[in-house]
Amino acid sequence: MKINIQQVSHQYDVEVLKTLSFTLEGYRSIAIIGASGSGKSTLLRLLSGLEKPSQGIIQIDDLNVRDEQYRKQIGFVFQNHNLFPHLSLERNISLILEKTRGYQKAKAVEIAKDYLTRVRLQDQMYKLPKNVSGGQAQRASIARAFSLDPELVFLDEPTASLDPVLAFEVLQAVKELRGSGKNFIFVTHVLSFVRDFADYVIFMDQGKILEHGPVTILEKPVTDELKNYMSFIR
Repeated sequence: MKINIQQVSHQYDVEVLKTLSFTLEGYRSIAIIGASGSGKSTLLRLLSGLEKPSQGIIQIDDLNVRDEQYRKQIGFVFQNHNLFPHLSLERNISLILEKTRGYQKAKAVEIAKDYLTRVRLQDQMYKLPKNVSGGQAQRASIARAFSLDPELVFLDEPTASLDPVLAFEVLQAVKELRGSGKNFIFVTHVLSFVRDFADYVIFMDQGKILEHGPVTILEKPVTDELKNYMSFIR
């Protein structure tokens, strides 16, 4: 995966990201970490093309992230499962496949069942989201993202609203799907997941990238800000 960020800033009422320029190539699973309000989820949304930066250019694998071709190559898992409440877990996936990929219903259902089985939801697939646990709904959301066969998967704190047991279920499901050859960019506060799953880490503080490198930077932080974050998050 190749990432190219040039002179990117972003603001809502206040400036959230402060003129970032960053290039990276050759890594498959990138974690973005930092305290709440550091800008990490905003950067993730810009990288995914869900939002347009106030200024600057973002390219991944030489495609502008606002291009339609790029959007067809990504999947996104939100903090909350974001499933349609009136549809079963299976229909949440098969309908998306019909509408965005043009599959016939039978083929879409087949794919939906396959991915729900991969995340161990084969006995829950005809239930509505409200009738399964939060962890199960989030696993269904992960199955939906992977069912689109994206080249790159974004995960925005997928366990933020879950208790430790449910969070473990969700992260385990992601790990089991990693072998499908996808690239990942994700935001999380769970450092054990970062150590197990990432091969590169970006640390943000107050809208800036302060430290980045292979996951081993977590063992020997250079900046005081990352040292303080590591001592706090443990």
